[in-house]
Amino acid sequence: MLSLCQNKIKQSVSTKLSCRLFTSLFEMEKLPFDFTQDNYEKVDNILSKYPSEQKRSAIIPLLHLAQDQEGYVPESAMMKIASIVACPVSKVFETFTFYTMFRPKPVGDHVIEICTNLSCTLRGADQILNAIQDKLGIRIGETTKDNKFTLLEVECQGACATAPVVVIDGNYYEDVEVKSINSILRDFARDVVPKSGTQSKRNGPEPIGGKTTLKTEPWAQKIREDL
Repeated sequence: MLSLCQNKIKQSVSTKLSCRLFTSLFEMEKLPFDFTQDNYEKVDNILSKYPSEQKRSAIIPLLHLAQDQEGYVPESAMMKIASIVACPVSKVFETFTFYTMFRPKPVGDHVIEICTNLSCTLRGADQILNAIQDKLGIRIGETTKDNKFTLLEVECQGACATAPVVVIDGNYYEDVEVKSINSILRDFARDVVPKSGTQSKRNGPEPIGGKTTLKTEPWAQKIREDL
């Protein structure tokens, strides 16, 4: 009967969701989840920010906390969160599946998130992605055999002015080129965290070629003279 129910559930999920990893009820029993003592203090702090009758508002930060602890969000963690905020597991599950930032399966030691949105694509994100895939021998959504790297594609990292952007373990690497990304990956492979920020000679989002001002433009000077 349980197997029949599981098959019905699998058939009902969308094509996109069916690509994600779902554990069985038996696996959840084998992989119990609990927050660490330190994280339970964080749980209390999170819950204190919301009225007692609105504990469901804590679902997203609690999902983040579980992912920070485990590297991904197992289904047993969703069950734990549901018990903490006193809501059906389905409510936690539907929140989890809505956001791509929550991971449904274990990842490697280092998580690479490459932005392929408009600004990054216009500045060579495709070449950067190909370089990463060629160097690591994996494709988007995959983890290297040594469990060192996981490659993920994201829509936007909010650093369009310094595109293309690759985020590794939360560290922003901006103005990335094929040469610089290969160097960055070599450092991470040796468990050395390279310097984050822009990988070019410019300082942050300043114009390529250095700071400029309209006062130095000949046409701007001509306008001032005419005035």
